[in-house]
Amino acid sequence: MAEEFVRHRQPWKSDEVAKLRRLAEKGMALKAIAKALTRSEESVKDRAKIDRINIAKLR
Repeated sequence: MAEEFVRHRQPWKSDEVAKLRRLAEKGMALKAIAKALTRSEESVKDRAKIDRINIAKLR
């Protein structure tokens, strides 16, 4: 049986933070940003809060 690959608590690289900032400035939704960065929505939300990046709340 193949072992499933799961990411846990990987440190953020500076290029990932830059991409997060760029995508948030474009007005992308949290779900789309998380998918683009291959990280969980919770992880993206936490990092955005640390770096004071506003993510659009689409309604």
